[in-house]
Amino acid sequence: MLTSLIEKARDHYLQQLPFVLYRKPKEAKINGIFQSDDVLHGVTDFSESGFVFAPFDDDDTVILIKVDEKLEEIIQPAHIQATLDTVEVTDDVFAKGAFVDMVEKAKDVIHSGDIEKVVVSRKKELPVSASAIDIFMKLVGTYENAFCYLWHHPKIGTWLGATPEILIKSTGNSFTTMSLAGTQLANGTDPVPTWGEKELEEQQLVTDYIGRVLEGKVTKLEIGVKESVRAGRLWHLRTKITGNFKKGELGSLIRSLHPTSAVCGIPKDRAKKFIMEHESYNRLFYTGFLGELNLTKEFSRNSNSRNQENNAYRSVRTATELFVNLRCMMWEPGKATLFVGGGITAGSNPQKEWEETENKSQTLLKVLLD
Repeated sequence: MLTSLIEKARDHYLQQLPFVLYRKPKEAKINGIFQSDDVLHGVTDFSESGFVFAPFDDDDTVILIKVDEKLEEIIQPAHIQATLDTVEVTDDVFAKGAFVDMVEKAKDVIHSGDIEKVVVSRKKELPVSASAIDIFMKLVGTYENAFCYLWHHPKIGTWLGATPEILIKSTGNSFTTMSLAGTQLANGTDPVPTWGEKELEEQQLVTDYIGRVLEGKVTKLEIGVKESVRAGRLWHLRTKITGNFKKGELGSLIRSLHPTSAVCGIPKDRAKKFIMEHESYNRLFYTGFLGELNLTKEFSRNSNSRNQENNAYRSVRTATELFVNLRCMMWEPGKATLFVGGGITAGSNPQKEWEETENKSQTLLKVLLD
C-alpha cells in the first residue's frame, strides 16, 4: 500500500525536509513532491513552478516547495477509511459564547451597511495519538470528492486537510474557478437538500462578487448555474465560473480571487479588517490556498477517446490547480488544531452559525477520534 511513496515521506519527515502528499478529487493515485533541502522558498509573481501553500493574509509570503523529486502511486482498494458517523464531542461553553458574540458583532456591522458579508472562524484544539501520515491516509480513504493533502516544511510545520473548493484551475490561458457557499448537513433520506433564503443569498453574494472582480481582467467570462455538491456529510451550493486570461496574468488573477469572498467577505478589505480585529487568533494557512503551480503536463490533442491513432499525438503544457484550504488542521506530535468558520449575512442566526461550525468540524474529527 503506497510503500515507496509513504517511506519517502517518512524519511523526509525524519530528516526534516519539505514535502507534500496529495490526492486530487476523484483520482485513484497519490502524488508526492519532495524538496532536497530545507530552504524556505517564497513566490514573487506566480511564474514559479512547484507546490504552493499560501496563508489567509494576502500580505504574507506564499510558500513554494520545489519539485526536486515527484512520485505517484495508485491507491489500493484496501485503503484506510474513517467512520462517517457523527463524532460526539463535549461542547465548549466558553468558545461557544465567544463565537456567538462575534457573530452578533458581525451582524451589527452588516446592518450598519459597512459590510455585506463577513466570514468568521474559530479554532479547536484536541489531543491526538495518530501520525500525520495515518491521518492523511484516512482522509484519502474517506473523502473521495475532496482534495486531500499532507504538507510539511520544517520551518513552518505540518498541515493536513480535505477541501472541496477550487480556487483556480488553468491550462494555457483558460481558467475555471467557483463560488462555494452555503452549508447543510446531509440527510440520508433526501437525495439533494432544500436550501433556505440565507444560504441562497450568501451563495449569490459570492458569485456576484467574483463576477465583479474578474470583469475587465478576463475574456469569455461565463457564470454557470447553482448546483448542490456533497463533501462527506455536508452539502454546499456551488457555481462554476470560466474564462480566459492574458499571457503572464495568472498572478494577477490569483491575487484578485484570494482571499475569496467565501472565506473572507464582501467587500474584501473591510471584511478582512473585521476578521483581524475580532477573531482572537491567527488563521495562518487556514482559508489560504494550496496546490500545483505551473507544472508541466501532457494533454491529448484529440477529445475522441475512440480514435486511438490521434490519441498518440499529445501536447505538453503547463497547468495550475489551486484549492482553498478549508477543512484543515495544523498537526503537531500529540496535538491537532482544527479550523472552522461560516459566512455571516444580515439573516444569520448566531446559534445556527455555531452549529454549522460544529458540523464542519466533523470532517476532521472523524479521522482523529474514530
